[in-house]
Amino acid sequence: MAKFGYILKTPMLETLEEDKKWMEDFGCVDVIVEPVKSGDRDRFQWDQLTEKLQCGDTIVVPKLSNALHGARQLVFFLEFCRIQNIRLVSIHDKIDTSNALFPEAKTSDVLTAIALLPKEANAIRKYSSHVSQIRRKMASSTTKSISKAERNRKIVSMYLEGYSIEDIHAKSGFRSRSSVFRILKDANVNLRREWKSKHREK
Repeated sequence: MAKFGYILKTPMLETLEEDKKWMEDFGCVDVIVEPVKSGDRDRFQWDQLTEKLQCGDTIVVPKLSNALHGARQLVFFLEFCRIQNIRLVSIHDKIDTSNALFPEAKTSDVLTAIALLPKEANAIRKYSSHVSQIRRKMASSTTKSISKAERNRKIVSMYLEGYSIEDIHAKSGFRSRSSVFRILKDANVNLRREWKSKHREK
């Protein structure tokens, strides 16, 4: 009969540290803080936690919307908790399926939490989608930077190995040879004497 805490770390949850402390004070043996990944449905630690829950355990969340995707998942999860005799505590929704906490809570509070679940879950979904787009752009930028650096290193390496500027230019993909010279100059490569003289003639 262990107690577990789960928090999905999102900007919408401004009480993360307070909620974590509440769970620890409540006796949770483990408090999982899962960052939002690429896509709201990628909650691997939540899935792992629900799989290891046993009969008589307690699971604590800050809000229903912080752990569940929507009303449909809530229905399935509540049925799972009922069958497995698992206690569900939602701190800010003031829900305790054992009726031991939140004596001031009213039925209207519970109904409001359920009614707001789709709206709040959708806000988390939009945020996670935004995070995913930012990460894809960052990955793309990094890839481009690496490709550019590799190209520059290859140009320098080819020149030092004795390749002609014409050969290097043909393989570089640049429109003009001046770009090849620029990269060599930036790398502090000493140009061979024949290229220096040709450059002066121009």
